[in-house]
Amino acid sequence: MKIATWNVNSLTVRLPQVLAWLEANPVDALGLQELKLTDDKFPHMAFEEAGYQAVSHGQKTYNGVAWITRSAANEVVRNIPGLDDEQARIIAVTMDAPDGPIRLINGYFVNGQAPGSDKFAYKMRWLEALHHWVQSEMAKHPRLVLVGDFNVAPEDRDSFDPVGLKDTIHHTVEERQHFQNLLQLGLTDAFRMFEQPEKSYSWWDYRMLGFQKNRGLRIDHILVSEALKSSVSACTVDRAPRKNQQPSDHAPVVLTLS
Repeated sequence: MKIATWNVNSLTVRLPQVLAWLEANPVDALGLQELKLTDDKFPHMAFEEAGYQAVSHGQKTYNGVAWITRSAANEVVRNIPGLDDEQARIIAVTMDAPDGPIRLINGYFVNGQAPGSDKFAYKMRWLEALHHWVQSEMAKHPRLVLVGDFNVAPEDRDSFDPVGLKDTIHHTVEERQHFQNLLQLGLTDAFRMFEQPEKSYSWWDYRMLGFQKNRGLRIDHILVSEALKSSVSACTVDRAPRKNQQPSDHAPVVLTLS
């Protein structure tokens, strides 16, 4: 079974690339972020023709998340329950799997702009609310996977310039502590369960030849619960779509469960 996450930075622009990637990489579930479209504009038919079903939580111009799944998804939750938030950042579903249902949570985490800003304060509130909600979800659904664009580089090795970017957005002590707090709930960073190439990233700036020079960050993650950890056989970043014409600035991350 394969589960993937991909910030597509506008599904309207990137839909042909997503469909082509799914044809070449027939995953069981794909979490998309930054749809940048409303639910009434979501291309359900295109995914159905490709053999998938979709549930979305969209928003005009900004944000937006979706799950693209091979089998039916149920128990859909949009946004963090109890958090007053107008931004479409969370979608959770339950999907049947051979060994039992799996709870899938897909998030487009708050960017935060800069430490000390109002947007950074919003990020801290959002992460705190996420932590408590994920904790309650794990109590109900031991087989859980949390994916998305976290907008956090958890360790220095997840950044192309950890010294120059120290304490800047994505690199702050506060953001990294929130990431660790999620792990302390009993989640595991699937990518770090395996030996990986040095300087492995999932996002590269469009500017200054960021991808060509591998000036990137690893900010797209897949976390798995303890009940699924022993089933994880691989977790990789697929850099190929970043080489497309008009690519997203993010690459897909793919989890394999055996």
